[in-house]
Amino acid sequence: MKGIRALSSRKKLGQLLCEKSYLDDTGLEYALLEQQKRKGRKLGRILIELGYISQSQLNEALSEQAGIEKAGLENISIEPNVLGMVPAELVSKYNILPLSKKDGKLMVAMADPFEMQAVEDLRLVTGCSINRCYGSGPDMEQAILKFYGSNVARMLANLAPEDKKSETGGEENGNGEISAAKLHELARQPSLVNLVNLVLLEAIDARASDVHIEPFETELKIKYRIDGMLMDKSSSPKKLHAAIVSRIKIMAHMNIAERFVPQDGHIEFAGKMGKIDIRVSTVPTIFGESVTMRILDRSSALISLEDLGMNAHTLGEFRQCLSKAHGIVLVTGPTGSGKTTTLYAALNRIYSPSLKIITIEDPVEYQLDGIIQMPVNPRRGLTFSRGLRHILRQDPNIIMVGEIRDRETADIAIRAALTGHLVFSTLHTNDSAGAVTRLIDMGVEPFLLASSLEGVLAQRLVRRICPKCRSRYKPDEALVRRLSNSVTIDSDAELYHGTGCDECNNTGMRGRIGIFELLRISDKLRKLIASRPTTEKIVKAAGPGLVSMRHDGIEKILTGITTAEEVLRVTQGIDDE
Repeated sequence: MKGIRALSSRKKLGQLLCEKSYLDDTGLEYALLEQQKRKGRKLGRILIELGYISQSQLNEALSEQAGIEKAGLENISIEPNVLGMVPAELVSKYNILPLSKKDGKLMVAMADPFEMQAVEDLRLVTGCSINRCYGSGPDMEQAILKFYGSNVARMLANLAPEDKKSETGGEENGNGEISAAKLHELARQPSLVNLVNLVLLEAIDARASDVHIEPFETELKIKYRIDGMLMDKSSSPKKLHAAIVSRIKIMAHMNIAERFVPQDGHIEFAGKMGKIDIRVSTVPTIFGESVTMRILDRSSALISLEDLGMNAHTLGEFRQCLSKAHGIVLVTGPTGSGKTTTLYAALNRIYSPSLKIITIEDPVEYQLDGIIQMPVNPRRGLTFSRGLRHILRQDPNIIMVGEIRDRETADIAIRAALTGHLVFSTLHTNDSAGAVTRLIDMGVEPFLLASSLEGVLAQRLVRRICPKCRSRYKPDEALVRRLSNSVTIDSDAELYHGTGCDECNNTGMRGRIGIFELLRISDKLRKLIASRPTTEKIVKAAGPGLVSMRHDGIEKILTGITTAEEVLRVTQGIDDE
């Protein structure tokens, strides 16, 4: 069969495990001695109990020993009628995948080919005799995601517990709630474990930044945030809500019995490219707990300064800010505008073993090689201001403060910049000039700010047009008029948009890029800042050297990177004349 390769002849289990480097000779000898002591116990089970091998490694070796073929699942194609023979419930429950049907025989890849209950259930459901082959754990997860991942709603519906004891499918206590013991039992069911894993794998594969699990009166909605936009992926019967939330809580080491106060947790999840950090937050609602999972994919977040989307002029000016020996550099914008990604790119650019770089963040989102990172911990009294004071005693050259939230943090950061340190931080302001007035409003002395500030970078994220389905079109004239700013678009100009395809999930957009506005602090601006100016005066004094975000966005529209609607969406209320 295509995609299947024959395995070697029968060998002893220990020999196979050693050949695959899953076990060494010393470990094997010790396990064989243990087997002699524990009469009747199988070698494989003893090796797992000793922690020498994993269940998947044992399954692989046993399959090879038994002459069961191994499925090559990477580029396999499966007929839709074959996929339709096996319910998503069985696929999730037993970690199996139907591959082909011929002459009344169904070939099935199994993570555990020795799960005979799965074979019997398949025989009853399909009416076929079952031929088994072995599929390795990671390959099976990706293949199931590919062929069944879009049917999460169907899986959820099939997995819903029967209405025997309660609407939630579990044993209730006197208040109509499921007991903690029952929640533990439900959450550890293989079907639930596989289901939650599939939801996360599908989200990662779709480049989602967040997964939302939202309970309502009669259904449970699952949504992904992709390229900054929230999208409905599936809904399910309310019956599974408690079990799914409990499974996530177990993965995140949270209190499964506490359902009436917010909780935070952390999951380390194995993705395609390695481990992925997932921050978990739960809050109680009138229909049960709502869960949000923030997916922190190191490979997609740690990008170079050149790949952020700055034009050549802005990039050159920003590099000059980074080359300063001391001073403060700010990045501003709303939540989710990519400020942390920009700061990490800046730190990676200037990192050198000869420099001591320390950050204080809430939380530490990605680990940076060679850089000391400190998470704030308000419960134990470690705030930004207190942490920053201690950082200054660590003899740093460069400091990054996750966010300036109050006057105390601002004062310490600015004084650090004045005493020979290069300081990076973020603020929540609409534009670059607004950062100056915001800090003065916080209580920072204008003359100190004027002496220390080197630059303010304001930014937003816009979605990119999908390169696969990008095409020209004639935009609405009213839209073009609204865009006109420091750059004017001809009324008869042809712009670009995406028509929608499989690559972009029919949205016409794929990925994001920044639009930027950099305010460099000149001597003229330093004198002005000392006089407590308004935002309008700062913009006027900056002159043509201050290229607005709207201007940068229009340049990206004209070059076919993004759409007019995207730029208007993220710059609404700023840069409007």
